[in-house]
Amino acid sequence: MSIEGKTVAFVVAAEGIEQAELTEPWKAVQGAGGTPKLLSAESGEVQAFNHLTPGDRFPVDVTLSDASADDYDALMLPGGVANGDEVRVIPEAVQLVKAFAEAGKPVGVICHGGWVLIEAGVVAGRRLTSWPTLQTDYRNAGATWVDEQVVVDEGPFTLVSSRKPDDLPAFNREFLAALGG
Repeated sequence: MSIEGKTVAFVVAAEGIEQAELTEPWKAVQGAGGTPKLLSAESGEVQAFNHLTPGDRFPVDVTLSDASADDYDALMLPGGVANGDEVRVIPEAVQLVKAFAEAGKPVGVICHGGWVLIEAGVVAGRRLTSWPTLQTDYRNAGATWVDEQVVVDEGPFTLVSSRKPDDLPAFNREFLAALGG
């Protein structure tokens, strides 16, 4: 699957990103010929974690205040409890998620990354998965939550979701397929 010439926005908080949920999809996008870009509220670096242990730091490519959905072909929302909780209260992140949804562009979401989808009001009527602790939040927001390795919902924008790092091979395959069209 080639996504040559396509650019994917990875939206994260300053810290708390589950490292594998950032790096594995990032490598998959690069390996398929695409260009990943790291977006966060502030310039500098973000801190990833391996569960609760600090992992690597990654440079921010674009601040959320300078980002536009028009500049990207798809959106990726990595997980991590702290990351997901922080991203959903960043107004620019919420607006960017809404813009991707309104533009009908593919969105990939892993684990706790979906809290911002709920905040943006874009999950009603959608079928998806996540870390199990988010199921009530999704259901309260009008979504159908299921416990599956990866879910692809073709709705008004393609939504590819998965639960955890163990699901990343299946998730990456389906996300690249959605982006490749």
